[in-house]
Amino acid sequence: MDYALLLDAFGRDHARHGSSGHPWPRQRLLHECLRTAIRDGTLAAGTRLLATRALAQELGIARNTVLYAYEQLACEGFVIPDRRGTVVAGIAPAPRRRAADVPQAGLARRAQDLRAVHGSPGDGLPFTPGVPDLRAFPLAQWRRLLDRAWRGLSVAQLNYGDPVGEPALRTAIADYLRASRGVVCEPGQVFITDGTQSSLDLCAHACADAGDTAWIEHPGYGGALAAFRGAGLVVEGIAVDAEGMAPSAQDWTRRRPRLIYTTPSHQYPAGVVMSPARRMALIAGARAAGALIVEDDYDSEFRHEGPPLAAMQGLVPDAPVLYCGTFSKTMFPALRIGFLVVPAGLALPLAAMRAQSAAAGRTAEQLALAKFLRSGEFALHLRRMRRLYRQRRDALVAALDRHLGDRAAVEGASAGMHLALRLPAAGPADVEIVRRAREQGIVVNALSTHALPGGPPCNGLLLGYAQVPAERMDELVRRLAGAIR
Repeated sequence: MDYALLLDAFGRDHARHGSSGHPWPRQRLLHECLRTAIRDGTLAAGTRLLATRALAQELGIARNTVLYAYEQLACEGFVIPDRRGTVVAGIAPAPRRRAADVPQAGLARRAQDLRAVHGSPGDGLPFTPGVPDLRAFPLAQWRRLLDRAWRGLSVAQLNYGDPVGEPALRTAIADYLRASRGVVCEPGQVFITDGTQSSLDLCAHACADAGDTAWIEHPGYGGALAAFRGAGLVVEGIAVDAEGMAPSAQDWTRRRPRLIYTTPSHQYPAGVVMSPARRMALIAGARAAGALIVEDDYDSEFRHEGPPLAAMQGLVPDAPVLYCGTFSKTMFPALRIGFLVVPAGLALPLAAMRAQSAAAGRTAEQLALAKFLRSGEFALHLRRMRRLYRQRRDALVAALDRHLGDRAAVEGASAGMHLALRLPAAGPADVEIVRRAREQGIVVNALSTHALPGGPPCNGLLLGYAQVPAERMDELVRRLAGAIR
């Protein structure tokens, strides 16, 4: 707290006081200033005020002036003296005056047409999608790695880091992707980001110009919609069928794309897995159109049925693919580390762009993550979580069949941490079911909120099962069925 600034602002607002219009004495001015700050919450309950001698020195006033103000506040019950000093008492702050409206127009048009966000992933309630089981993460081991990384940092490493990421982590990610996802890359093609949203923003701004066309899946991921519209791109929705994103011949000619965003491993939100034939067709179409595919491989590690499918990026030589990944789902969201693998020809110009626009940091976290990958503990953690999520998926599908088998169809349960529940178009609207379920302590997403304007309607729910113990599935689905009925 800058007490000099606080007192100066208060003095300007109260230059003349009392019926005589004369200024208050310095000691009363300080007392009124501190009391007002406590009442309006500027000085919150529990705040320890500066010692009287230190405050007097900071303000350039006599210590007795500060002692008077503190004694008056204590008599009025605004502060509590103790052996360590003076603490603001727990008084409910008075309501603050409403700030005046900003006269400018506010947000740009590109930011005014985004989807509304309902609820928060941090709620931790049953069926919240997109959040892993955080209780199962080996937190003690991660703390040890992080502590070791901090102890090993040099003074130079406290400065801004490499804007493309720590070399140790880029190398570890490249090695992991080649072995586990069939990605063809070298460390120089790997860029460390703050997560998938950061990667999408980078793709949109670096690889397309304002006014270019970007395709996203319909229904599709709202983060991609926000990133592309934020870069001034024209967003077109491409329908998803049982094999994934399904552009028609007319789409390629009449809505020629510059960027194509897709989630082939486990489409978000419908959950379908893109077939090998559709992957090859999309790559061929993008190459012919001079477009780049943004492959978001967010759920690839958790495949529950069938053989693993390699990433699109490695299916053909020099595939026109920007490959996105994140550790938010495989480890924990607060880590905020993702990565983007770019074609070799884009690595140098993109690195130059990052050097001018991104001041990197979190060196210790990146080094700890590199060690986590290298040690084999990351692969071990994934195997444990894959077994756990498969058990929970099985329990959820069985419960849905028991309680809603005649009213809904399960889709997208072969991979990932969520599935889709398709509801009849003539039945209750999914947004109304979401509201009813929330009243029962259950969080589900409405599929209709992931649709793009002008696309075919969809009615259904998105259920995340990663955080829900298998033994609770039946009871929770029974409550959800009641909300649907």
